[in-house]
Amino acid sequence: MDTMVNNIFVEKAITSKINDVDFDNLSFGSVYTDHMLVCDYVDGAWQTPKVVPYQPISLDPSAKIFHYGQSIFEGMKAYKDENGKAWLFRPLENFKRFNKSAKRLAIPELPESHFMDGLTTLLQVEKDWIPQNPGSSLYIRPFILASGNGFHASPADEYKFIIACAPSGAYFSGKVRVLIEENYSRAANGGVGYAKAGGNYAGQFYPTQLAIEKGYHQVIWTDDNTHEYIEEAGAMNIFVRINDTLITGPTSDRILDGITRKSILQIAEDQGISTEVRKISVSEVVEAANNGSLKEMFGAGTAAVVSPIAAFGHKGTDYELPELEDSYADRLKKYITDVQYNRSDDKFGWRYPVN
Repeated sequence: MDTMVNNIFVEKAITSKINDVDFDNLSFGSVYTDHMLVCDYVDGAWQTPKVVPYQPISLDPSAKIFHYGQSIFEGMKAYKDENGKAWLFRPLENFKRFNKSAKRLAIPELPESHFMDGLTTLLQVEKDWIPQNPGSSLYIRPFILASGNGFHASPADEYKFIIACAPSGAYFSGKVRVLIEENYSRAANGGVGYAKAGGNYAGQFYPTQLAIEKGYHQVIWTDDNTHEYIEEAGAMNIFVRINDTLITGPTSDRILDGITRKSILQIAEDQGISTEVRKISVSEVVEAANNGSLKEMFGAGTAAVVSPIAAFGHKGTDYELPELEDSYADRLKKYITDVQYNRSDDKFGWRYPVN
Protein backbone atom coordinates (compact mmCIF):
# COMPACT_ATOMS: atom_id res chain seq x y z
CA MET A 1 0.00 0.00 0.00
CA ASP A 2 1.38 3.42 -0.99
CA THR A 3 1.13 6.27 1.52
CA MET A 4 2.54 9.73 2.26
CA VAL A 5 4.53 10.22 5.48
CA ASN A 6 6.00 13.65 6.29
CA ASN A 7 5.25 14.64 2.67
CA ILE A 8 7.45 11.78 1.46
CA PHE A 9 6.02 9.08 -0.78
CA VAL A 10 6.21 5.61 0.80
CA GLU A 11 5.86 2.45 -1.26
CA LYS A 12 5.31 -0.35 1.25
CA ALA A 13 6.83 -3.78 0.70
CA ILE A 14 4.25 -6.46 -0.10
CA THR A 15 5.73 -8.83 2.47
CA SER A 16 8.12 -8.33 5.37
CA LYS A 17 11.26 -10.32 6.20
CA ILE A 18 11.13 -9.36 9.86
CA ASN A 19 9.63 -12.62 11.13
CA ASP A 20 12.54 -14.53 9.61
CA VAL A 21 15.13 -12.55 11.59
CA ASP A 22 16.68 -13.91 14.80
CA PHE A 23 17.06 -10.68 16.77
CA ASP A 24 18.92 -12.54 19.53
CA ASN A 25 21.78 -13.45 17.16
CA LEU A 26 22.44 -10.49 14.89
CA SER A 27 25.83 -9.99 13.29
CA PHE A 28 26.89 -6.49 12.31
CA GLY A 29 25.46 -5.14 9.05
CA SER A 30 24.42 -8.42 7.39
CA VAL A 31 20.59 -8.38 7.67
CA TYR A 32 18.70 -5.53 5.99
CA THR A 33 15.31 -4.00 6.67
CA ASP A 34 12.29 -4.06 4.35
CA HIS A 35 12.68 -0.54 2.98
CA MET A 36 15.26 2.04 1.96
CA LEU A 37 15.21 5.74 1.13
CA VAL A 38 16.20 6.78 -2.40
CA CYS A 39 16.67 10.19 -3.97
CA ASP A 40 18.17 11.11 -7.34
CA TYR A 41 20.13 14.16 -8.40
CA VAL A 42 19.18 14.92 -12.00
CA ASP A 43 18.96 18.06 -14.13
CA GLY A 44 20.99 20.00 -11.59
CA ALA A 45 18.77 19.41 -8.56
CA TRP A 46 18.01 16.86 -5.86
CA GLN A 47 14.56 15.40 -6.42
CA THR A 48 12.04 14.50 -3.70
CA PRO A 49 13.14 11.51 -1.61
CA LYS A 50 10.93 8.44 -1.45
CA VAL A 51 10.84 5.27 0.61
CA VAL A 52 10.70 2.06 -1.43
CA PRO A 53 11.11 -1.67 -0.75
CA TYR A 54 14.75 -2.69 -0.22
CA GLN A 55 16.05 -3.78 -3.61
CA PRO A 56 19.07 -3.83 -5.94
CA ILE A 57 19.89 -0.69 -7.90
CA SER A 58 20.64 -0.66 -11.62
CA LEU A 59 23.65 1.26 -12.95
CA ASP A 60 25.19 1.55 -16.39
CA PRO A 61 28.72 0.10 -16.67
CA SER A 62 29.93 3.62 -17.50
CA ALA A 63 28.53 5.05 -14.24
CA LYS A 64 31.28 7.21 -12.77
CA ILE A 65 31.20 5.54 -9.37
CA PHE A 66 32.94 2.56 -11.00
CA HIS A 67 35.67 4.63 -12.60
CA TYR A 68 36.37 7.68 -10.45
CA GLY A 69 35.08 6.66 -7.02
CA GLN A 70 32.74 9.53 -6.21
CA SER A 71 31.14 7.97 -3.15
CA ILE A 72 30.58 9.14 0.42
CA PHE A 73 28.76 7.66 3.40
CA GLU A 74 27.84 8.10 7.04
CA GLY A 75 27.41 5.66 9.90
CA MET A 76 24.57 6.19 12.38
CA LYS A 77 22.39 4.22 14.76
CA ALA A 78 18.80 4.32 16.02
CA TYR A 79 18.13 3.14 19.57
CA LYS A 80 14.97 2.01 21.34
CA ASP A 81 14.47 2.69 25.04
CA GLU A 82 12.69 0.42 27.53
CA ASN A 83 9.37 2.09 26.68
CA GLY A 84 9.77 1.39 22.96
CA LYS A 85 10.51 4.99 21.96
CA ALA A 86 13.14 5.40 19.23
CA TRP A 87 16.04 7.85 19.30
CA LEU A 88 18.95 9.05 17.22
CA PHE A 89 22.25 10.40 18.58
CA ARG A 90 23.38 13.79 17.24
CA PRO A 91 22.08 13.21 13.69
CA LEU A 92 22.60 16.82 12.61
CA GLU A 93 26.33 16.31 13.14
CA ASN A 94 26.18 13.40 10.70
CA PHE A 95 24.34 15.58 8.20
CA LYS A 96 26.91 18.37 8.46
CA ARG A 97 29.78 15.95 7.98
CA PHE A 98 27.94 14.28 5.07
CA ASN A 99 27.84 17.57 3.19
CA LYS A 100 31.44 18.34 4.15
CA SER A 101 32.42 15.05 2.52
CA ALA A 102 30.20 15.78 -0.49
CA LYS A 103 31.82 19.15 -1.08
CA ARG A 104 35.33 17.68 -0.96
CA LEU A 105 34.41 15.07 -3.58
CA ALA A 106 32.60 17.56 -5.87
CA ILE A 107 29.24 15.94 -5.10
CA PRO A 108 26.22 18.28 -4.90
CA GLU A 109 25.40 19.03 -1.26
CA LEU A 110 22.13 17.62 0.07
CA PRO A 111 19.37 19.82 1.56
CA GLU A 112 18.96 19.28 5.30
CA SER A 113 15.27 18.46 4.86
CA HIS A 114 16.07 15.66 2.40
CA PHE A 115 18.45 14.10 4.91
CA MET A 116 16.55 14.61 8.17
CA ASP A 117 12.95 14.23 6.94
CA GLY A 118 13.97 11.30 4.77
CA LEU A 119 15.79 9.63 7.64
CA THR A 120 13.01 10.05 10.21
CA THR A 121 10.37 8.94 7.69
CA LEU A 122 12.32 5.78 6.89
CA LEU A 123 12.77 5.03 10.58
CA GLN A 124 9.08 5.56 11.29
CA VAL A 125 8.26 3.05 8.54
CA GLU A 126 10.88 0.63 9.90
CA LYS A 127 10.27 1.23 13.62
CA ASP A 128 9.65 -2.48 14.29
CA TRP A 129 13.14 -3.21 12.97
CA ILE A 130 14.83 -1.19 15.74
CA PRO A 131 15.85 -3.91 18.23
CA GLN A 132 15.07 -3.58 21.91
CA ASN A 133 17.52 -6.26 23.07
CA PRO A 134 20.24 -4.93 25.41
CA GLY A 135 23.02 -3.30 23.44
CA SER A 136 21.30 -3.78 20.09
CA SER A 137 20.50 -0.98 17.64
CA LEU A 138 19.53 -0.27 14.07
CA TYR A 139 22.62 0.61 12.07
CA ILE A 140 21.90 3.31 9.47
CA ARG A 141 23.98 3.83 6.35
CA PRO A 142 23.31 7.04 4.34
CA PHE A 143 25.42 7.21 1.19
CA ILE A 144 25.74 8.98 -2.15
CA LEU A 145 27.23 7.48 -5.29
CA ALA A 146 27.91 8.91 -8.74
CA SER A 147 25.31 7.35 -11.07
CA GLY A 148 25.92 9.61 -14.08
CA ASN A 149 27.58 8.01 -17.09
CA GLY A 150 30.83 8.77 -18.90
CA PHE A 151 34.44 7.67 -19.14
CA HIS A 152 35.77 11.24 -19.11
CA ALA A 153 37.48 12.19 -15.86
CA SER A 154 35.10 14.76 -14.40
CA PRO A 155 32.38 14.92 -11.75
CA ALA A 156 29.18 13.08 -12.62
CA ASP A 157 26.02 14.91 -13.61
CA GLU A 158 23.74 12.47 -11.77
CA TYR A 159 23.89 10.96 -8.28
CA LYS A 160 21.92 8.64 -6.01
CA PHE A 161 21.34 9.31 -2.32
CA ILE A 162 20.29 6.18 -0.44
CA ILE A 163 19.71 5.28 3.20
CA ALA A 164 19.74 1.58 4.04
CA CYS A 165 19.43 0.04 7.50
CA ALA A 166 20.57 -3.14 9.23
CA PRO A 167 19.55 -4.29 12.72
CA SER A 168 22.66 -5.20 14.69
CA GLY A 169 23.36 -6.88 17.99
CA ALA A 170 25.59 -5.64 20.76
CA TYR A 171 29.05 -4.81 19.43
CA PHE A 172 31.81 -6.51 21.41
CA SER A 173 35.30 -5.91 20.04
CA GLY A 174 37.09 -7.92 22.74
CA LYS A 175 40.74 -7.35 23.52
CA VAL A 176 42.06 -5.50 20.49
CA ARG A 177 45.73 -5.77 19.61
CA VAL A 178 46.98 -3.14 17.19
CA LEU A 179 50.11 -2.54 15.13
CA ILE A 180 51.57 0.95 14.74
CA GLU A 181 51.98 1.44 10.99
CA GLU A 182 55.43 2.49 9.81
CA ASN A 183 55.11 2.34 6.01
CA TYR A 184 51.57 2.87 4.73
CA SER A 185 49.43 5.98 5.27
CA ARG A 186 45.69 6.35 5.61
CA ALA A 187 45.63 9.95 4.37
CA ALA A 188 47.82 12.89 3.43
CA ASN A 189 47.82 16.66 3.83
CA GLY A 190 45.53 18.26 1.28
CA GLY A 191 43.80 14.94 0.67
CA VAL A 192 40.41 13.52 1.60
CA GLY A 193 41.19 11.90 4.96
CA TYR A 194 38.67 14.08 6.77
CA ALA A 195 35.87 12.98 4.43
CA LYS A 196 33.98 9.71 4.78
CA ALA A 197 34.85 8.67 1.25
CA GLY A 198 34.64 5.04 0.24
CA GLY A 199 38.15 5.07 -1.22
CA ASN A 200 39.65 5.97 2.16
CA TYR A 201 38.48 2.65 3.54
CA ALA A 202 39.45 0.64 0.45
CA GLY A 203 43.00 1.91 0.89
CA GLN A 204 43.09 0.66 4.49
CA PHE A 205 42.29 -2.95 3.74
CA TYR A 206 45.70 -4.09 2.46
CA PRO A 207 47.85 -2.70 5.31
CA THR A 208 45.27 -3.99 7.80
CA GLN A 209 45.43 -7.45 6.24
CA LEU A 210 49.20 -7.42 6.61
CA ALA A 211 48.78 -6.56 10.31
CA ILE A 212 46.22 -9.37 10.76
CA GLU A 213 48.70 -11.83 9.24
CA LYS A 214 51.13 -10.80 11.99
CA GLY A 215 48.57 -11.52 14.71
CA TYR A 216 47.06 -8.07 15.23
CA HIS A 217 43.46 -6.94 14.76
CA GLN A 218 43.93 -3.43 13.48
CA VAL A 219 46.40 -0.77 12.46
CA ILE A 220 47.27 2.45 14.27
CA TRP A 221 47.77 4.94 11.47
CA THR A 222 50.62 7.40 11.64
CA ASP A 223 51.26 10.64 9.76
CA ASP A 224 52.10 10.36 6.08
CA ASN A 225 55.32 12.38 6.23
CA THR A 226 57.41 10.98 9.09
CA HIS A 227 55.28 8.17 10.65
CA GLU A 228 56.22 9.73 13.99
CA TYR A 229 52.73 10.72 15.14
CA ILE A 230 49.71 8.48 15.72
CA GLU A 231 46.49 9.62 14.11
CA GLU A 232 43.66 7.04 13.97
CA ALA A 233 42.92 3.50 15.13
CA GLY A 234 41.71 1.52 12.13
CA ALA A 235 38.50 3.28 11.10
CA MET A 236 38.16 5.05 14.48
CA ASN A 237 39.57 8.09 16.21
CA ILE A 238 42.13 7.25 18.87
CA PHE A 239 42.53 8.35 22.49
CA VAL A 240 45.58 7.83 24.70
CA ARG A 241 45.56 8.17 28.49
CA ILE A 242 48.90 9.05 30.04
CA ASN A 243 48.62 9.15 33.83
CA ASP A 244 45.23 10.89 34.24
CA THR A 245 45.28 12.98 31.06
CA LEU A 246 43.24 11.93 28.03
CA ILE A 247 44.91 12.92 24.75
CA THR A 248 43.67 12.81 21.15
CA GLY A 249 45.04 14.25 17.95
CA PRO A 250 43.59 17.41 16.40
CA THR A 251 41.31 17.11 13.39
CA SER A 252 42.97 17.97 10.11
CA ASP A 253 42.95 17.10 6.40
CA ARG A 254 44.00 13.62 7.52
CA ILE A 255 41.80 12.93 10.54
CA LEU A 256 38.04 12.41 10.55
CA ASP A 257 36.04 14.74 12.78
CA GLY A 258 34.36 11.90 14.66
CA ILE A 259 31.06 12.54 16.42
CA THR A 260 31.91 10.05 19.17
CA ARG A 261 35.30 11.77 19.48
CA LYS A 262 33.82 15.22 20.03
CA SER A 263 31.23 13.78 22.43
CA ILE A 264 33.96 12.14 24.52
CA LEU A 265 35.89 15.39 24.74
CA GLN A 266 32.79 17.25 25.90
CA ILE A 267 31.91 14.60 28.51
CA ALA A 268 35.48 14.46 29.80
CA GLU A 269 35.61 18.23 30.21
CA ASP A 270 32.26 18.19 32.01
CA GLN A 271 33.44 15.46 34.38
CA GLY A 272 36.73 17.14 35.20
CA ILE A 273 38.92 14.70 33.26
CA SER A 274 42.03 16.45 32.02
CA THR A 275 42.12 16.45 28.20
CA GLU A 276 44.62 17.56 25.60
CA VAL A 277 44.01 17.87 21.86
CA ARG A 278 47.46 17.77 20.32
CA LYS A 279 49.83 15.70 18.23
CA ILE A 280 50.84 12.44 19.93
CA SER A 281 54.22 11.02 18.99
CA VAL A 282 54.87 7.30 18.76
CA SER A 283 57.98 7.78 20.91
CA GLU A 284 55.89 9.42 23.65
CA VAL A 285 53.49 6.47 23.71
CA VAL A 286 56.33 3.92 23.76
CA GLU A 287 58.11 5.81 26.56
CA ALA A 288 54.88 6.00 28.57
CA ALA A 289 54.38 2.25 28.10
CA ASN A 290 57.92 1.60 29.32
CA ASN A 291 57.67 3.81 32.42
CA GLY A 292 54.16 2.74 33.40
CA SER A 293 52.40 6.05 32.80
CA LEU A 294 50.44 4.72 29.78
CA LYS A 295 47.14 3.70 31.37
CA GLU A 296 44.77 3.30 28.39
CA MET A 297 44.40 3.50 24.64
CA PHE A 298 41.06 3.17 22.90
CA GLY A 299 39.34 3.79 19.60
CA ALA A 300 36.15 5.85 19.39
CA GLY A 301 33.47 5.53 16.71
CA THR A 302 29.84 4.79 15.95
CA ALA A 303 30.00 0.99 15.77
CA ALA A 304 31.67 0.13 19.09
CA VAL A 305 31.38 3.61 20.72
CA VAL A 306 34.61 2.86 22.60
CA SER A 307 36.97 0.00 21.71
CA PRO A 308 39.71 -0.56 24.33
CA ILE A 309 43.17 -1.50 23.09
CA ALA A 310 44.84 -4.30 25.05
CA ALA A 311 48.28 -4.08 23.42
CA PHE A 312 50.17 -2.39 20.61
CA GLY A 313 53.10 -3.50 18.53
CA HIS A 314 55.94 -1.29 17.32
CA LYS A 315 59.25 -2.22 15.65
CA GLY A 316 58.97 -5.87 16.63
CA THR A 317 58.03 -5.27 20.28
CA ASP A 318 54.59 -5.73 21.84
CA TYR A 319 53.49 -3.45 24.67
CA GLU A 320 50.71 -4.70 26.94
CA LEU A 321 48.38 -2.18 28.57
CA PRO A 322 47.14 -2.62 32.14
CA GLU A 323 43.61 -3.78 32.91
CA LEU A 324 41.95 -1.07 34.99
CA GLU A 325 38.98 -1.42 37.32
CA ASP A 326 37.53 2.04 36.63
CA SER A 327 38.83 2.91 33.17
CA TYR A 328 38.03 6.10 31.31
CA ALA A 329 36.98 3.89 28.37
CA ASP A 330 34.29 2.10 30.41
CA ARG A 331 33.14 5.30 32.08
CA LEU A 332 32.82 7.26 28.84
CA LYS A 333 31.15 4.41 26.95
CA LYS A 334 28.55 4.02 29.71
CA TYR A 335 27.82 7.75 29.67
CA ILE A 336 27.25 7.81 25.90
CA THR A 337 25.19 4.62 25.73
CA ASP A 338 23.02 5.76 28.66
CA VAL A 339 22.20 8.88 26.67
CA GLN A 340 21.62 6.91 23.47
CA TYR A 341 19.18 4.47 25.12
CA ASN A 342 17.42 7.21 27.13
CA ARG A 343 18.61 5.80 30.46
CA SER A 344 19.94 9.12 31.74
CA ASP A 345 19.49 12.86 31.53
CA ASP A 346 20.58 14.46 28.27
CA LYS A 347 22.25 17.63 29.50
CA PHE A 348 23.89 18.33 26.14
CA GLY A 349 20.75 17.87 24.05
CA TRP A 350 22.17 15.01 21.97
CA ARG A 351 19.12 12.73 21.80
CA TYR A 352 16.85 13.20 18.80
CA PRO A 353 13.34 11.64 18.86
CA VAL A 354 12.24 9.51 15.92
CA ASN A 355 8.60 8.87 16.84
